[in-house]
Amino acid sequence: MSRTLQLTEQLIARPSVTPNDEGCLDMVSDLLQPLGFACERMDSGPESFRVSNLWALRRSGVAGAKTVVFVGHTDVVPTGPMEQWNSHPFTPSHRDGKLYGRGASDMKTSIAAFVVAAEEFVAQNAAAPLDIALLLTSDEEGPSVDGTAVVVEALRQRGQVLDYCLVGEPTAVQKLGDMVKNGRRGSLTGKLTIHGVQGHIAYPQLARNPIHQALGALGDLANTVWDEGNAFFPPTSFQMSNIHAGTGAGNVIPGQMVVDFNFRFSTESTAENLKVRVKSTLERHALEYDLKWTLGGKPFLTTPGVLVTAVQQAIRDEVGLETTLSTTGGTSDGRFVADICPEVIEIGPSNATIHKIDECVAVADIEPLKNIYRRVLENLAR
Repeated sequence: MSRTLQLTEQLIARPSVTPNDEGCLDMVSDLLQPLGFACERMDSGPESFRVSNLWALRRSGVAGAKTVVFVGHTDVVPTGPMEQWNSHPFTPSHRDGKLYGRGASDMKTSIAAFVVAAEEFVAQNAAAPLDIALLLTSDEEGPSVDGTAVVVEALRQRGQVLDYCLVGEPTAVQKLGDMVKNGRRGSLTGKLTIHGVQGHIAYPQLARNPIHQALGALGDLANTVWDEGNAFFPPTSFQMSNIHAGTGAGNVIPGQMVVDFNFRFSTESTAENLKVRVKSTLERHALEYDLKWTLGGKPFLTTPGVLVTAVQQAIRDEVGLETTLSTTGGTSDGRFVADICPEVIEIGPSNATIHKIDECVAVADIEPLKNIYRRVLENLAR
């Protein structure tokens, strides 16, 4: 059994459902410290939801060395109905060339692969001009409040420079290395409450129907072209996810209507600009309303440069593919690191079974993923 596969299995065996780490970070620290990594815990959050965070940094001692950070999470989503799994989700199991277990693809294989890649790189390039870091958290699948964001803010305050970032999120579609993420859209959520006056449906002159009042504004919002996107991002999308009004009675005009909506926005728009445009539309329709905003993450984009080239070459040399750059999908912790690191790339195993029953990873992809990570380090050290 390879070192990477062994470590992957050891991590899967830890039932680290958010925000629990179950000793994963201690295991990783024990492997990194002999390599010269200074391992620092930055745990955060209330006792009822305590988040485990690890910042590990190995300095090369070479003046002017660049810093590359691997970002990942030890937490996994809940298993779902245990009886639907064909093997215990926290007992690593092999069937038909695949390794099964919760976190197999999201993202314990990536953590194991990077740790072993770092071991091999340091053994062969101890004096290479490259500082290597790992930022791991046990709260990426949850609220993501006391995890990577907290560590990034601490690093910002101490002036830590990060030049390149690899996020171990699963990105492959058909084959390992066929796609990597060089950016993500931002996420901005709104909860809109439109106020009317409740009354009997037979006496509309004595009431004010918020549903009727809202229709025009909601139609305008749904039909607005917010931006045209760019070479890397599709146009910004506005989607309503929930609409609720009424008392349950068929003869009552409701007093209010609540609409949940979300923007997935490109770098062509900003959260503030979107807020201003929404407010303008609502006020043009003379609505009486309250609106609460939640910014889930700002968009980020890494245009082709040193890191993209290093990743593309590593994939080409290891698996013989020309990778596709993509910004599709949801959010990742890369959105936090992008605030202090100019080049961020997500690269990991297949995303076909993430969060599903019988989550798995192809065993044949585990060593090549480790080798891709090692090759990226080698390319950046040149």
